[in-house]
Amino acid sequence: MIPPLPKGARERQRGMVSLEFALVFMLGVLPLLMLTVSGVLIFAAKQSLTLAASEGARAALHYGTTAQRKTYACQSAQAAMQWLLTFSSETTSCATPSAPGTTYMPVAVSSPSTCPSNSAMQCITVVASFDYNKHPFLPGTSAVYGWLLAANLSSSATVQIDLTGN
Repeated sequence: MIPPLPKGARERQRGMVSLEFALVFMLGVLPLLMLTVSGVLIFAAKQSLTLAASEGARAALHYGTTAQRKTYACQSAQAAMQWLLTFSSETTSCATPSAPGTTYMPVAVSSPSTCPSNSAMQCITVVASFDYNKHPFLPGTSAVYGWLLAANLSSSATVQIDLTGN
């Protein structure tokens, strides 16, 4: 049998449950909630990059010169990932898009080159990237996700084009 509490002990305990709840919420639930929200934002960013690369590759199919195709691809990819560009305050030059693999650019479009699978066709590759280490969605999460994420989030898409008509 549990002995009864001494007189006045109940009044000294008043508010202790609220304090315990606040500590558990701040040290336990809030960090998990922040990691979940940032994980969802990273997933949305990856999906946007995939969409941007594929839309850019589709835009490269438009009829025109090689320079026009590269410009179409860059503009379309830029439009598909505009929220990431706005968030990071980055810009990309679609007048002369950079080639993939040279330096970091949010949107890079390759020049037509012979496709490995079909030498009669030319391939154009569009790469959409976002530097999460420089622009994390929540401060401090780049250190937490550093072991999981690469240096840049990126996606690429390649399209085959028959340039014999140009």
